[in-house]
Amino acid sequence: MVRRIDVTGFDGVRLAAWEFADPPKGRAENDSAPGVLLLHGLMGRASHWAPTARWLAERYRAVGLDQRGHGRSEKPADGPFTRDAYVFDVEAAIEQLELGPVTIVGHAMGALTGWQLAAKRPDLVRALVICDMRASSLGAASQREWSDWFDAWPLPFATLADVRKWFGEDDPWVERPNPSRGEFYAEVMAEREDGWRPVFSRRHMLRSRATWVFDAHWDELAQVRCPTLVLRGLDGELGRAEAQEMVRVLPRGQYAEVADAGHLVHYDQPEGWRAAVEPFLEQLAEDSREDREPVAP
Repeated sequence: MVRRIDVTGFDGVRLAAWEFADPPKGRAENDSAPGVLLLHGLMGRASHWAPTARWLAERYRAVGLDQRGHGRSEKPADGPFTRDAYVFDVEAAIEQLELGPVTIVGHAMGALTGWQLAAKRPDLVRALVICDMRASSLGAASQREWSDWFDAWPLPFATLADVRKWFGEDDPWVERPNPSRGEFYAEVMAEREDGWRPVFSRRHMLRSRATWVFDAHWDELAQVRCPTLVLRGLDGELGRAEAQEMVRVLPRGQYAEVADAGHLVHYDQPEGWRAAVEPFLEQLAEDSREDREPVAP
């Protein structure tokens, strides 16, 4: 089952949160499961996490958030689409959903939002998974490249099959056919009168990206005190050397990688993704149980 819960973010923006499954079996109604908040990356949406949320829901209260400008959340014409707004939105969602202290699983931009919140509000974040997000500055050339890429989209698409084919095969950014990439983008399209178009504004996406792409984020990363897993796909955007340096900077960092996966790790290799993330979560649960055990007299 999936249940939508509306929450209010920064500047009164309405945000759609999604609980993808029934509460874990075997728990009393007043015995809440540990919370996991799933944060998509730029252009993503909460539904991209549905397969992950299904296995998480066996033990956790798994909630995905459509961030501002994305999915079914509000898309204010004038924003703001600042880092502070994104971080405040997640802070407000955790408090309104009564998830804290929560484990945040973030992909790309969502991972950055997660670690910025963990640095700001350590009381709200129990643990963190950073999936394929760099701490280094990407620079102006990267932003120009993204602008050119958006201009290359052959909108509108006549069919969803055309969406899947272009993003999975024909897109000049695709080095080799990648069906999972095509499926990823098919989920963020909606049918209009003239064909299929993205549910987000590409202008908003560039504005969102501009708030973090020119800066490095090492200082904030070093302030994250909770257990943190830095995870990358071997063919993703986060290189091994930088990922391992991120682990070194983190006071309680761990490292994992998934073979045959690109930037969309959880989409490219869902089994490998689970195999990398689940042991980290299980160790957190074990450590939590040990902390609760009474000390023998």
